[in-house]
Amino acid sequence: MTNISVKLYETKEELRKGFEVLKQLRTHLNEESFFNLYEEMQKQGYQLFGLEVQGVTVAVAGISILTNFYNGKHVFVYDLVTDESKRSNGYGKKLLDFISEFGSINGCQLVTLQSGVQRINAHRFYEHKMEYKKLSNSFSRDIG
Repeated sequence: MTNISVKLYETKEELRKGFEVLKQLRTHLNEESFFNLYEEMQKQGYQLFGLEVQGVTVAVAGISILTNFYNGKHVFVYDLVTDESKRSNGYGKKLLDFISEFGSINGCQLVTLQSGVQRINAHRFYEHKMEYKKLSNSFSRDIG
């Protein structure tokens, strides 16, 4: 039987394991920049969860619980990555299901995320497998 668990990554060793998967999506990060940003993000409530199969990290999700006028209290998913060699095994779904339960336990009304326009397969996963609704477009502008 396969041993699957979701853990909050807090120690340097755990975070390093999470980074090994996260960097597949966040290719601009190196370990030093990851830890520097993580330290700042953690002050704002960021948490990194890892889904492990027999002690090996196969997927990670970086989240915060936020509150705003349009979503109320919600879980915002900043990062969701399944190791490229482990995709299509249901790990992303298991991790998002965990995040939904985590949010519900913490009084959240919904889970929300953003996904780059180029990530067509991810969008198909969110909309068809996870039943997420596409509600808006996101815009940004470089200022520095």
